[in-house]
Amino acid sequence: MATDHATAEAIRAAQQVLDDFMAAFNARDIPAFEATFNFPSVRFASNALVILNAGDMTPDRFTTGALADWDHSAWERREVIHAGPDKVHIDTRFTRYRKDGSVIGGFDSIYVISNQDGHWGVKIRSSYAP
Repeated sequence: MATDHATAEAIRAAQQVLDDFMAAFNARDIPAFEATFNFPSVRFASNALVILNAGDMTPDRFTTGALADWDHSAWERREVIHAGPDKVHIDTRFTRYRKDGSVIGGFDSIYVISNQDGHWGVKIRSSYAP
């Protein structure tokens, strides 16, 4: 994919958002995690569409449901599908792990990272994760 300078910068910014997203998620740092989003943000997973807004993240999000056994996650793949100066689509795969290092599961997903009022953040994600 040929890129101009603005698009290359957008890709760099989008990849940084994903780095920060995963670091904050693994640290269970709600303010840092929320800082990686552009709200409202959309999550489509398990055939359900959820609109997330600032303040929706709570500590129990990290310890219940599909994350009850979860300790940390890691990116396995992050490939740019499309990119422009204000939006980047990234094909990803991440793996969830238990504290002992055993794998809970790996999940393909698409992240749309946007520049909203000068802030790069997750605007949309569609995942096969529960």
